[in-house]
Amino acid sequence: MKVLVIGLGGVTNGGKTTLAEKLKKMLPNCDIISQDDFFKPESEVETDERGFKLYDVLDALYMDEMVKTIHNWMNSRTNSGVVTEKPQNTCDSLKNTEDVHILIVEGFLLYNYEPLNEVWNRRYFLTLPYEECKRRRSTRVYQPADTPGYFDGHVWPMYLKYKNELEEDASNVVYLDGTKSQEELLSCVHSDIIQELEKLRE
Repeated sequence: MKVLVIGLGGVTNGGKTTLAEKLKKMLPNCDIISQDDFFKPESEVETDERGFKLYDVLDALYMDEMVKTIHNWMNSRTNSGVVTEKPQNTCDSLKNTEDVHILIVEGFLLYNYEPLNEVWNRRYFLTLPYEECKRRRSTRVYQPADTPGYFDGHVWPMYLKYKNELEEDASNVVYLDGTKSQEELLSCVHSDIIQELEKLRE
C-alpha cells in the first residue's frame, strides 16, 4: 500500500478543519486525523501564574498517542481505528490511484514535534493576521471557554513562538494565507496533492 501523509497545520481558526473535510470529499482513499482529538483532560493541563490554562503547547496533548495512531494508519489503514469512508466525487483523473491511500493530519502544533517530522509527504501551514485571528476566535465557543485576556496572553504568543521555530528549522513547508476564500485555498492545495499523487504513481 502506497501512502501519502499530508500535514495541515497552522494558526487557530485558520480554516484547517474545513479545508481537511473538503479535501477528503475530493480525494480517493482519504482519511483525517485531528490533533484536537488528543487533548488531555482539563485536569491534566497546566495553569500558569495568571490562571491561564496552557492549552496551546505540546504538553497539553497526548502526542505519543497521536504518533501511534498515525503509524497504525500507515501500517494498516483498515485496522487503524481511523474512520474511513468512500469519497463522494473524485475526478476521473484519479481513477488510477486506488493503490494510494491519503491521510490528512490537521492541527495547530504539527511540525514542532520531532517524532512526527519523518511522516510528512507534504506540509501546509495556514496563517492569519492578528486582528482577523482574534475576531474569528471570539466567535467560537470553547470548552472550557476562553478567559478574558487569554488570546493575547497565551494563544497568540504561543502561535508566534511555534511559527518562528518552524521558520528556523523546517524546509518544504507551504504557507497558506488563511484570509483567502475557502475555494481558493481548496483549489491550491488540491492541485498540489494531485501532483504528489502523480509522482507516487510514476
